[in-house]
Amino acid sequence: MKEKSSAAGILESTIEKVKDLVNVSTIIGEPISVDGGVTIIPVSKVTYGFASGGSDFPSKSNQDIFGGGGGAGVTITPVAFLVIDKMGNVDIKHITAFDNAAERMVSLVPEMFDKVNVAINKAKMDKAFNNAVADIAVTAEECAE
Repeated sequence: MKEKSSAAGILESTIEKVKDLVNVSTIIGEPISVDGGVTIIPVSKVTYGFASGGSDFPSKSNQDIFGGGGGAGVTITPVAFLVIDKMGNVDIKHITAFDNAAERMVSLVPEMFDKVNVAINKAKMDKAFNNAVADIAVTAEECAE
């Protein structure tokens, strides 16, 4: 590890501390089992930022003079829950806290995909039903003759 009495050392130390705070289990939480065989897994958005700076001051003595500082900020925002039922079906329950319209649009994509899928499947079922009714009507006419 680099010396902490330099700008690079301060930044490295700050990054190490943030790594200790944020790991994959911060983003995808620990599964929670509830009654009925349902498992809930929290999903979060993690945002972080760094700042550091420093300066070496000229010195008449052999002693190095250094001034500096560093810091980091971390924001953890819950965004959704994965709900897994006892049959293994997975559903995503979004938490609706949007910063802007673009985030809202992106969040609607899965919902719109599901609605289009349902509409297409309904159209296929209606067509199959109508074909079956037509086949039954033809068969009935043939039997009546």
